Amino acid sequence: MRYSQLLLPTLKETPAEAEVVSHKLLLRAGFIRKITSGVYSYLPLGLAAVRKVERIVREEMNNAGAQEVLLPMVQPADLWIESGRWEKYGPELLRFKDRHQRESCLGPTHEEVITDLVRREVHSYRGLPLNLYQIQTKFRDEIRPRFGLMRGREFIMKDGYSFDASEAEAGKTYETMHYAYHRIFSRCGLKFRAVEADTGTIGGSFSHEFMVLADTGEDTLVICRKCTYAANMEKATAMEPAAPSEEVALLPLAKKETPGKRKVEAVTEFLGITPRELVKTMVYLADGKPVAVLVRGDHEVQPVKLKNLLGAIDVELADDKQVFDATGVPTGYLGPVGLTIPVVADREVARMRNFVVGANEKNFHCLNANLGRDFEVERVADLRMVTAEDRCPLCGAELELTRGIEVGHIFKLGTNYSEALNARFLDNEGQERPFIMGCYGIGVSRTVAAAIEQNHDKDGIIFPLPIAPFQVVLLNLSPNDEAITAAAEGLYTALAKEGIEVLLDDRDERPGSKFKDADLIGIPYRVTVGKSFAQEGLVEIRKRATGETVSLPLAQVAAELGARIRAELA
Repeated sequence: MRYSQLLLPTLKETPAEAEVVSHKLLLRAGFIRKITSGVYSYLPLGLAAVRKVERIVREEMNNAGAQEVLLPMVQPADLWIESGRWEKYGPELLRFKDRHQRESCLGPTHEEVITDLVRREVHSYRGLPLNLYQIQTKFRDEIRPRFGLMRGREFIMKDGYSFDASEAEAGKTYETMHYAYHRIFSRCGLKFRAVEADTGTIGGSFSHEFMVLADTGEDTLVICRKCTYAANMEKATAMEPAAPSEEVALLPLAKKETPGKRKVEAVTEFLGITPRELVKTMVYLADGKPVAVLVRGDHEVQPVKLKNLLGAIDVELADDKQVFDATGVPTGYLGPVGLTIPVVADREVARMRNFVVGANEKNFHCLNANLGRDFEVERVADLRMVTAEDRCPLCGAELELTRGIEVGHIFKLGTNYSEALNARFLDNEGQERPFIMGCYGIGVSRTVAAAIEQNHDKDGIIFPLPIAPFQVVLLNLSPNDEAITAAAEGLYTALAKEGIEVLLDDRDERPGSKFKDADLIGIPYRVTVGKSFAQEGLVEIRKRATGETVSLPLAQVAAELGARIRAELA
């Protein structure tokens, strides 16, 4: 491809709307353009990178025995009502009516549609196992679309669904997909980890997220420094707290005046204790109903864990007015002793003795509170955020908290959808049974953005070779010089014969502009035909990722680059 013929409108300045690195660089490099909030047009180089990811995904899914289909983006409400998700999914589901007043939605995911297809077409165990996938545009009406392709409303996604006759077979399929995902993201040239994750609105019993490691990632990952344990913060747990010593005597409950001391830091400083000796009482609204959550003073509630414990659709931290309306106590002095709303406790609290809590009276706290003697709770569970001070639940080693970007998610769905949609088959004994399902998603467009978040510098994008729009950018620094132009044109042809994807910068622009644009768009190898060729017959090869530069005679360049690229892609 010739740069002079390419739609590649690079920008010198970063648009004001861009917040994260990938959004800034995708706009500056001319890969995408915004049409409306959270919706983008893909320009040639942006689409080329997306297609590279798609190709890798297709190859690995096909190698794993999956079959590609294409399902409709418009989905009838009847299927979602049948599955129970029409209301449960929330406002992210874009609902509308057609001219006949029939309700439909734009597909954010396709569990209902694929289950309906299979229940109509597969009736016997002889048609199993079955693994179907598609690569298609999705739409989720995010309340705050941001970060460009990282969190848009319209995006390109690969979603796959498996159907098995038994839990054992479903487990094998899950492991096959787990391995295929490792292959996909390894081939994309990304540093990533598979972590245990919450199943969220998709449902199911077990899942893993595939996270690209990046300092700018939205998600916090908890990774063991010694063993294979890895989870996102919503799912992460720490080593079980030690049981309390039976030798610790329970001291009498006592009320203590703490004038104006509402925050943990102020209370503990005033009482001369550490946050580990205090229990916070946090009020959350679970589907609109108040519930008190007890956690140690130096810990924070993990809302997804709380939502799962309560079986709630939505939980949110109550504000000061909501706390007072529910309890009659001002924020900062709330405690579990005598509290009239439901109370649940983090498991760490159940191991504590003689701790400080709010006294349910302004300017007072209680000393020496003990669960079981002074108050009861409805349930005890792991409800808190893991910290870097915690230990691995598997091996007891140190944990590391790092950042990541979710690019893939695989689920064990079980019979959630097959039961709801009455999708059944006859087993080898003639008994009717529900399909055992799995679900496997990859954010294709998001993977491109995540690759940029992980691979960039002050000058622009540094694409991993497997997903770069071109493998080589060839700069003709003197397009008006016949000898240099002839050499560049000849090399352009030679590179193409080597099977190399090459972009020839044949524009009549200053060398500095060409160098800047080459760095900005992030093509892995830059080849320059300029003064060195005119004076010494040498052509410069520069690797974008490392800055490593070599100069070779013109006749050797195509073979050298061909060998390098084949080796990197092997």
